[in-house]
Amino acid sequence: MYLKLHSKHLEVNKMKNKIIIISLLLLIIMVFFFGCNKLMDGLITPTFSDQESAQDKSLSPEGLVKVLIGFKGKPGPAEQSLVKGVGGKIKYTYFLVPAIAASIPEAAIEALKKNPNITNVDLDIKAYAIDAELDSTWGVKRIGSETVHDNGNKGTGVKVAVIDSGIDYTHSDLDDNYAGGYDFANNDNDPLDDNGHGTHVAGTIAAEDNETGVVGVAPEADLYALKVLGADGSGNYSDIIAALQWCVSNGIQITNNSYGSSSDPGTTVKQAFDNAYIAGILHVAAAGNSGNPPGRGDNVIYPARYTSVIAVAASDSNDKRANFSSTGPDVELIAPGVNIRSTLPGGGYGNYSGTSMASPHVAGTAAVVWEAVCSSPDSIRSQLQTTAEDLGLSPNHQGYGLVRVDYAVGSQPVNQAPTVSITQPDNGSIFVSGVSITFTGSAIDIEDGDLTGSLTWTSSIDGTIGNGGSFSTSLSDGTHTITAAVIDSGGENGSDSISITVGSTSGTKVMKVEGINLEFKIDAAGPNKFYKAIATIKIIDANGYPVEGVSVSGLWTGATTDADSGITDNTGQVIFQSDRVKNPTSGTTFTITVNSVSKTGWTYDSEHSVKSNSISV
Repeated sequence: MYLKLHSKHLEVNKMKNKIIIISLLLLIIMVFFFGCNKLMDGLITPTFSDQESAQDKSLSPEGLVKVLIGFKGKPGPAEQSLVKGVGGKIKYTYFLVPAIAASIPEAAIEALKKNPNITNVDLDIKAYAIDAELDSTWGVKRIGSETVHDNGNKGTGVKVAVIDSGIDYTHSDLDDNYAGGYDFANNDNDPLDDNGHGTHVAGTIAAEDNETGVVGVAPEADLYALKVLGADGSGNYSDIIAALQWCVSNGIQITNNSYGSSSDPGTTVKQAFDNAYIAGILHVAAAGNSGNPPGRGDNVIYPARYTSVIAVAASDSNDKRANFSSTGPDVELIAPGVNIRSTLPGGGYGNYSGTSMASPHVAGTAAVVWEAVCSSPDSIRSQLQTTAEDLGLSPNHQGYGLVRVDYAVGSQPVNQAPTVSITQPDNGSIFVSGVSITFTGSAIDIEDGDLTGSLTWTSSIDGTIGNGGSFSTSLSDGTHTITAAVIDSGGENGSDSISITVGSTSGTKVMKVEGINLEFKIDAAGPNKFYKAIATIKIIDANGYPVEGVSVSGLWTGATTDADSGITDNTGQVIFQSDRVKNPTSGTTFTITVNSVSKTGWTYDSEHSVKSNSISV
């Protein structure tokens, strides 16, 4: 009996031990399973947008979310306090765009979006260097660089910024052309390349013609390194905006952008590229390596998609589209991008493939054209488009065609359009009637090596106004389209045009109020509602560009009477707010009337300005 009971007791203990072991195993499995699923959920379905990967959320070490906050007006102390008030940490306060880059708590995003002075809150997503596969110099030769170098066209002194991973400025093929820069990725003055991508791009643009290594398309251009990508080849768009702002402040003429993202980085990033373009900077960017062998689909990446940016696809040595090259209606040009030999950090050289390698061929070409032919983003783009070589590919694959630096500067077997420059006054300025204006133009007949026809100047208002290369004249009031035209001995036509406005007012520049936008803000705390009107007033110049730094004052009438004043930001806008009115009756009107617009050196065109606007409850 004892033995039987003891045996049963042992069996019960064994059973209990088995149950305990099985329970522990199940507990471990459940913890592991649910824990892993939670982590996977965070990667697959990020909190902020199902269009961005978790890697693109760019959480700061404090767990804050990196964002770009757009404002209706130029951000200042009040806007900075607003961001800090929600627990944010400010990285940049921009002047190129009315925005602040900051890290904020996720919960604050929706609250900021509801603020009437905030236009957008975009995630500060990652941009990546367009993959460069290690695969010579055939590309620079293919677009006709040797011919233009022999003619002395080398992009001398044109300022080209490589917005990338930096530049190895100690490289023997880059050291003489390196002119400075900044490291935005690490916030210091040393943009030395620790990835290699930017150095390779820089060599294609402007490697020196020193009888060693490789030669760039514009071997005498000034290179600036703006490091926005880290050693891993990625960086945030907030740093890219800061780099564009640096370009505007430092007189950069051309930027190369061999990086990007398939996701749209938002309104603020687009506005930064657009504003820099308006300021006179030509942007060239890689179209992306998101293409497929058949070349189907619209897969051009950002920022190349923007209308203010030249999107460059990649071709191979057989003049075919590289099968990785992105396609779509935003492709503007194609350039060599397969097995491109260029500079590498440490003094070496290597062959890379990618639209990252195609883009600098166009940036270098633009530098040569800037020096030799024309000097504004619009005119250079037109020159590159009209002189591109048709490879017989789909427009979605090649855009206008293969960039040709020799054709673009006039080394093609057709007559080159004359280049036109205004030495006094600057193109687009408004001058007093009767002021003598000097025009200088030139034309080259490629067939004979010099001009065999005569250069004739005409005005859309005054008809023929001069002949020859340079002359002075007085123009009547109005906006003139000035055209320089030549017909060579073979009957080939060449022409170029500019626009200039002559007015009857005194002063050198004229501005006007383009519009007054009104909207309501309603404070609904408690049983009563308080209404106030918000007026956004925009000042532009004669060419439609925003004017910054204009002192504007206005008077509210109707529902309330009070005066406001302010100064326009870099978008030409100033915002006024009326006094609050408690529970106004239906039909109550708020009216804002602009009564003063002034800026030193400028004339206010009151006659053609919007002077007032009203809004009713």
